[in-house]
Amino acid sequence: MSDSLVSPPSASRRHVPAIPTILIGTVATAAALLGLAGCSSVRDTERAEPYVNHEWLQSGANRIANLSLRDNLQSVRRVQSTLYKRNPREWRKSAASMDEATQRAWDAVLKGPPLPELKGATGIDAIRLAFDTGQQGSQPYQGDRVAALVYGWATMLKQANGDTWDQTMVDGVNAENSFRAARNFEISLWLISSKTGADGQPLLLATEISDRGRNLVADRELSKVVARLDLLAAQADEKYRRAALDFGQNWVMGVVMPFFTLVPK
Repeated sequence: MSDSLVSPPSASRRHVPAIPTILIGTVATAAALLGLAGCSSVRDTERAEPYVNHEWLQSGANRIANLSLRDNLQSVRRVQSTLYKRNPREWRKSAASMDEATQRAWDAVLKGPPLPELKGATGIDAIRLAFDTGQQGSQPYQGDRVAALVYGWATMLKQANGDTWDQTMVDGVNAENSFRAARNFEISLWLISSKTGADGQPLLLATEISDRGRNLVADRELSKVVARLDLLAAQADEKYRRAALDFGQNWVMGVVMPFFTLVPK
């Protein structure tokens, strides 16, 4: 079948009423306004990202999980910056500046090799080291506690994301790992605010409410991480139940609904 437009017979062409110019102008104006509204909404979405080729290998659930991971890692970065600013002794243990210490931690997370002072610890084990004050005469952790926290949090988030930084349709969120990670972030927040060293002083200063102002970055950002992880865990729990429902809905819409269109109204 040809896809070219076929002109009406010339004999009938004279009987086709002309579309008023004002109507054409109105339609064109409306279309232009809608286009501008659509374009402006895209431009105003600062979090929008351009499409990339490998997105064709991702389902909607994969995309949501990857976006949640991206936002969670950004939250961890903000908490890291706050902790380093309030605890400069920590970054001085591993680098000449706060920026170098930050880069060192994320290079270990995203590129490797792991931080040598962690001795292979990842996830919850690295977080435990960050709060280790020594037991039964053992030495407390001597390394950068903030870097240990960042490494532990980031690797735990990766594990909850199906042990990958970028999910595709062959991956998925593990509901149990995501739920456990959320609880571990809650515990981490509690430990930051309550854990003290042998001298009775806080291991890490984070929250500040004083005459100078309020600094609640750690509380706010870690709470966001917990909420995202809990939502992903709930979505993963729903996956198989929704699969059956979605199949049924698609079957009804694709097979049954066309017959209703044949019924005269």
